Amino acid sequence: MPEFDTIPPLLGPTEPRARKDASGENFPVASRLLPRRLRRHVAAFYDFVRLADDVADDPNLERETKLQYLDVLEGVLQQGGPGPGYADAAVVLRASLRESGLADSYARHLLHAFRRDARNESCRTWGDLMLYCRYSAVPVGRYMLALHGEGPRATSASDALCAALQIINHLQDVRDDWCQLGRCYIPRVWFDQAGISPEALVERRANPPLRAVLDRTLDQVDALLVRAAPLPRLVAHRGLRVEAAVILSLARALARRLRRRDPLAAHVRLPAHAKAGAVMRGIALGIAAR
Repeated sequence: MPEFDTIPPLLGPTEPRARKDASGENFPVASRLLPRRLRRHVAAFYDFVRLADDVADDPNLERETKLQYLDVLEGVLQQGGPGPGYADAAVVLRASLRESGLADSYARHLLHAFRRDARNESCRTWGDLMLYCRYSAVPVGRYMLALHGEGPRATSASDALCAALQIINHLQDVRDDWCQLGRCYIPRVWFDQAGISPEALVERRANPPLRAVLDRTLDQVDALLVRAAPLPRLVAHRGLRVEAAVILSLARALARRLRRRDPLAAHVRLPAHAKAGAVMRGIALGIAAR
């Protein structure tokens, strides 16, 4: 672990900060469906993860600088302060975890994935991508289950939903990730089999072979969502159950829209009316699940 008094508080040209907040996410974060007493813990976890994720994705930082920032965040999370100002999110999360009695392993597993992001490691196969999701997405769902006192029976469905959400997000950002970071999480072997290169992602329109690769990825997303479908029935806490159903409904709607829209032409989001409809369907599903 780093010794904080030997690490300069500022390693890059600007102090690292989260570049978006919960309002910019596809899915609800610490919504009113959750108990008031737990929302601040969810917010502390989100703020730490958002900062670390944005450090790893910052196109203006060098790889080694990103890795040093992530090391400092992990050090503060494990050891406590004092740390540099940008690590306040780690101080807050550490206090939250001590109060809630949860382990720091969920956040540290995410840091493992963010280090991979910083090193710009691609996924050769679908298995590689699933291993990446095990660290980059799955810990979020497992943290939420643990925070709400859920047992292990919901874990498998939660893991599948989190992996699906991660890949949906990658598809939404697929062109920007390649152009700004040279990063592509779609399995490279699928490009090889289609006779194309990830360089096709620089275009403003997906050609037929690339569209086939995108649809192949969405086929796998759909399969993950089938595995995730039982989740609302497996969650005992009413608020978390409804929130899980809402997220599942939003994921399905986004996957369908990614089928119809070209993520190279524009960032694919749900319009307000479609998002509202998906939320209402999710609420109904969550209420009916028990």
